[in-house]
Amino acid sequence: MSTIMPKQKVAEFSSMHSLGVASGLVAGVWLGAAEAPTKLVNAGFSPYAISFCMVAGVFTARWTFPTLLKGTKYVFSDLAENKHLIVWAVLAGAIWAVANTLTVFAIRDVGLAVAFPLWNTNSLVGLLWGLLLFNELQGAAARDIAKVVLGAIAILGGAILLGFSTIHADQSSLHHARAGVAAALGASLLWGTMYVPYRKAYISGMNPLSFVTVFTVGELATVFLLVLAFDGGFRAPIFHSAQARPMLFWLFLGGFAWVIGDIFQQFATKYVGIGRGIPLSNTNQLWGLAWGALVFGELAAADRSHKIFVGCGSLVMILGVLAISTAVATGGERASRNRAIKRECERFGLSYDHVLATNEGTEFTERVRARSFWDYCIIAGAVGVFAWLGTNAAVPALHVDYRWLTMLVGILLATALGMGWRLWKLTRFG
Repeated sequence: MSTIMPKQKVAEFSSMHSLGVASGLVAGVWLGAAEAPTKLVNAGFSPYAISFCMVAGVFTARWTFPTLLKGTKYVFSDLAENKHLIVWAVLAGAIWAVANTLTVFAIRDVGLAVAFPLWNTNSLVGLLWGLLLFNELQGAAARDIAKVVLGAIAILGGAILLGFSTIHADQSSLHHARAGVAAALGASLLWGTMYVPYRKAYISGMNPLSFVTVFTVGELATVFLLVLAFDGGFRAPIFHSAQARPMLFWLFLGGFAWVIGDIFQQFATKYVGIGRGIPLSNTNQLWGLAWGALVFGELAAADRSHKIFVGCGSLVMILGVLAISTAVATGGERASRNRAIKRECERFGLSYDHVLATNEGTEFTERVRARSFWDYCIIAGAVGVFAWLGTNAAVPALHVDYRWLTMLVGILLATALGMGWRLWKLTRFG
């Protein structure tokens, strides 16, 4: 297959690449902020309870945003055309729930600023799956392959530096540091594998908003089972403790922020693939470090060597992410991607032209977009849940720098509104 394309087609691919890159970077901003509420685990709540409450917030948001942006008729029409992908979405949600629970343990044992980069090695796992299953990097220019490989090595090196930083930080808590590192790396393995169903859905033409709607069913069911199995069953404190109620708003808010970040991450994965999309969203490491260090003062008492390890590890990982994100797909690599799409279409009897169009941000058939009565009920219900939780909320007894908090919240709002408008203008969230 020839890799020479008309200038108009090259420009379209370049535009979608830049859209995917921007989506990944905005995802990093929101995913970095989403874990901040899990600092509440230091206030004595079980990691299972923290994860369950966050996922409940995720469940609320994952149904609200697709309804708000597309409408339930669109979502269910898309699901009806891709029935074979529903089980994959549920599986991905289950994997996410277990990984998210592991991150709570990691934050408890080694802190937010250090745990983030460790689980962000999921980009290596995702890169491997992209190579093996979805023809990613096949037909790519040697320079781009080098960028991706060297970027992956840099990310691994940065994670190792950060792992050593936890060991040198406090010898009296060495056992907890090792457990925290193990939990973060376990989350990395699961999250890297979770992107397999993501990518499979998108090369089959499924809309990201439809995917996340089903995804949340697997999330909520899995984390509920974890609470029943490991946190006391139906007698778990989260179901009965009056102390937990004032904190629910913040944990739901964390889940809500995660969903916004994940939606942008889904579009990044769709338009630039696993190998590039995951590293781009893994810039959440920077934002996790910002929240941990600037808002919660995690590194205030750290010694010089600890700060050097954290700083160097973060810098090396950032350089790796930049290398990968600048590896723009060539004509040969795009042709390889198209072969993967054709394979899925032949396997499940899908329209190749339609699926190819959805991967490039357009659709040949326009599904119904009219809002139904149920759409307004879902949105009103979500608003009502947050309003009720807000009336019972209490400010956590944690040290918080409100100046930095205000600045970071402003960045969150600006990036979401700006990127949301761009996605709507170019693809109508397609």
